[in-house]
Amino acid sequence: MSSGAVDAGDSGGKKSWPEVVGMSIEEAKKVILKDKPDAEIEVVPVGRPVFDDLRFNRVRIFVDTVAKPPHVG
Repeated sequence: MSSGAVDAGDSGGKKSWPEVVGMSIEEAKKVILKDKPDAEIEVVPVGRPVFDDLRFNRVRIFVDTVAKPPHVG
């Protein structure tokens, strides 16, 4: 079983995935869904405000890297 913090209000399982740092979003989603199949994953730009309501099935992936040069067209 993978290690990770567990929240008392949750049904158990991982609460954090530091091992996905540096992975693509799709790779990170696969790892998270393997550990938490019911996760509703949100991809959020770093710095964007988010609601701090607690939902045990939500996992946010924060991203801040530009993968390709922006261009007009």
